Amino acid sequence: MNTVYLSLGSNLGDRASNLDRAVAELRGAGVEVQRVSSLYETEPVGRRAQPWFLNLVAEAETELFPVQLLGRLQTIEIRLGRRRDVVQGPRTIDIDILFYGNFRIRSERLVVPHPRLEQRRFVLEPLAELAPELRHPVSRLTIRELLASTADRSAVRRAPPANLT
Repeated sequence: MNTVYLSLGSNLGDRASNLDRAVAELRGAGVEVQRVSSLYETEPVGRRAQPWFLNLVAEAETELFPVQLLGRLQTIEIRLGRRRDVVQGPRTIDIDILFYGNFRIRSERLVVPHPRLEQRRFVLEPLAELAPELRHPVSRLTIRELLASTADRSAVRRAPPANLT
């Protein structure tokens, strides 16, 4: 089994319900969710003229190969109404692979660790909640250190709890 960290976000419709459904779908897709972070409400990055996001990070175990995992995540996104017609646009669900064990992967379809992880407070805050001492396999910095040094000053605040499955 490989430990993976996934970032999930939603800013369309019932955001908490979208995240709940995505976590439930992960559990049926060969991904054993171990823990999920608190919910975080975050301002959009890039295209700012859109609703704020709810984000979380999930720690999971899987036997899927990285590209298989990516395919399953994209299937879940489509099933939950994800459209990719606007770059950095609003979405019902977005699921990204942050880490896949300590592997470094660089292919046309997938780059792991996530290439913009260190620039995204909305990912680092919930990831630091789950795994503050996890080391980035390239920089060797802990998640806590990456969070402390990120230049991203966008708003990230813990949201009221929701009952995620």
